[in-house]
This record gives sequence, structure tokens and C-alpha cells, in this order.
Amino acid sequence: MTFVSVRAGGLSPLAPSWHSLNRPMPSLPRLSTRAEHRLAKRICGLSPAAQRRLFGAPPTIDGQTLASDIHALLKLAELAGSESFLTGKSVGEARAQARHEALVIGSQPPIPMARVEALEIPGQGGTIPARFYAPANLAAGAPAPLLVYFHGGGWVIGDLDTHDDACRFLAAGAGVAVLSIDYRLAPEHPFPAPLEDAWAGFAWALGNATELGVDPARIAVGGDSAGANLAAVVSLLARAGGGAMPAMQLLIYPPTDAAASLPSRQLFAEGFLLTKGDMEAFERAYLPPGTDAADPRVSILLAPDLRGLPPAYVATAGFDPLRDEAEAYALRMRDAGVRVALRRHPGLVHSFVNLTALSRTSRGAMLEAAGALRMGLAA
Repeated sequence: MTFVSVRAGGLSPLAPSWHSLNRPMPSLPRLSTRAEHRLAKRICGLSPAAQRRLFGAPPTIDGQTLASDIHALLKLAELAGSESFLTGKSVGEARAQARHEALVIGSQPPIPMARVEALEIPGQGGTIPARFYAPANLAAGAPAPLLVYFHGGGWVIGDLDTHDDACRFLAAGAGVAVLSIDYRLAPEHPFPAPLEDAWAGFAWALGNATELGVDPARIAVGGDSAGANLAAVVSLLARAGGGAMPAMQLLIYPPTDAAASLPSRQLFAEGFLLTKGDMEAFERAYLPPGTDAADPRVSILLAPDLRGLPPAYVATAGFDPLRDEAEAYALRMRDAGVRVALRRHPGLVHSFVNLTALSRTSRGAMLEAAGALRMGLAA
């Protein structure tokens, strides 16, 4: 029996649905990346009622109901055999999967920019690749605000290409330049190597603001997942160093506590893309033997003093193992007198940063993040 039929007029669900048959869904045949993208986009574009008919009712956990388009995407991921990031895979396989999925889920064609430039930044471990994005909507004749961005991927996977779409989205949506940093990855380069490169990227942006055409007083740091962890720790290091501080922090579902396991790591341990097993594997790869998981440069939630940090916008996903620790960090910053906007998106999962081209719910969340960035870096 056919699962879905794609034709010139659009996507046509065929009855009965696999959910109603109460039998395992078949594996999808191998398609081109463009065909996979079209299929996923059309399924995500169906009405919530149609998505429920195809895939069943989204789950409700902890008082939250999963968004219907995200539920549909999770079912497609299940069909494609990509329900997790690292569990059951080698590092090489996980990295290849991330690169392939970026081609499938990213905007087609890419979001246009006025300029995209490959750069090289000096670092402690050698040259750090970077990519500079200048959107068309920058104010003419004035230094631009800048976001120094660190991609997610558990400090193990991800690169400039896997997060190209997210950087373009934020640049265009917020009207800011973006500098994406391709920091070294574990396990080849464990802690503190990724953090050293993140710091080098921020420091280089400050020192080369004039050449980049950006305002050194309006340089933010940000990222998603492991990249948000790096952005938060860079802010802490900047405060400790007594020099220039980031103008703001854009932290999207950051891991903040590798030394403990807050309830959301158990609640959403399986079935929502990032798994508890993934996080354990990522942390094992990132932290070499003898590393103290309670080190604030790893578990920033445990830093003794958070006073004086830059203002922060913290976004979390309701169905994310990292939800509770990210929100706990936002509240600890707020208690320390830091200006913090904390926003939970209850129907979303980890990785919504990368789903804006497919999921209306993810796009709405990222438009809000872009708006926060625009306001935080306003002249």
C-alpha cells in the first residue's frame, strides 16, 4: 500500500492511514535530497487535521502537546531511520547524516544574502574556518550589528554547512550580520578545544570589527544546543577577563549541566530526535577522562556567580531533554540580576533551529528569536 502520493497538484494522503491500520510504517524508498525536501515540506504544510489523520494524535506529556507538524516530521524521521543523532552510529556516520539532513531540511533555494564570505581565523589549534553573512537589509552607511554564532551538534557533529540555513535565517530576520565559527570537534579535539575556538572567534570579531564593517559595541554571541553552551561560557569568560563584553546572548536550548540529570532528560529520553543516549554519548566524547563535569566551563549552571553577564534571550523546546537545565540557567541569571527573556515553545523539539524551511511552528519560534536579536542589538 502506498503511504503518500506526490503529484503535480500536491500531496494526496491515501486512506486508510498507517496509524489507523495499527501496523508498522514501511520504510520510505531512497529519494533525492530535493524530492525528500518536497515530500517533507508538503506533509508539514498539511492542515493539523490532515496530519492527525495520517500520523495519529500528537502526544501530550507534562501538560504540553506536541505540534502536529513536528509530530509529522518525527514520523518521517522514524521512516528514514534518523530518530537520533549519535546513538547506534559512529561519529563519522553521525556527521554524514547531519550533512545529508541539512540538505534535505534547509531552504531550497538558500535564503539570499547580499554577501557570504569564507574567512579564516587564527586559533590556538590552528586556523579556524568561519563564514560571514551580510543580509541585504542592513542599514546603509552605518556599522552593522553582528551575531557571532556557534552551531549545535553536541560538540561532536555539525559544521558551517549544517547550520548555513539557520545563520541565513537569523541574518535576514534580524537584519544583522552573522559570523559562523567552525570550531574544532570532539572526540578528536575534546574540551577545552571547542571552547578555545569559540573564544578566539569572539575575540577576533572584536578586533576586526572595522574590517568586517560591524559595530564593536553591538556584537552578540549565540548558538543552539552545544553552540549555545559555548556562547554562554564565552560570556562568562569575557566577564572574568574584564574586557569587552558581548552585547547580548542568544541561547537556544543550551545544555548547562553535565553533572546531573534534571527531570526533562528522563521525560523526553526517547522519541523526540535528541535522546538521553545521544547526550550521554556527546558528553563522553566532549569530556576527556579526568575532566570535572561540574567545571563551570562545561556545566555553566553550576558557576558560583552569574552577576554582570550580558542580557540574554533563552529559548527552549517543550519536548527536549535539555529543557529543564536551560530554563534553570535562565532563571539563575535572572536571580543574579541579569536581564533575561525566557521563552519556552511547548510544542517543539530540539533542533527547531534547523526546521524553519519545513515547519511553520519552528519558523514562528525562530522569527521570535530573530526579533529578540534585532531588539537586543538595536542602535
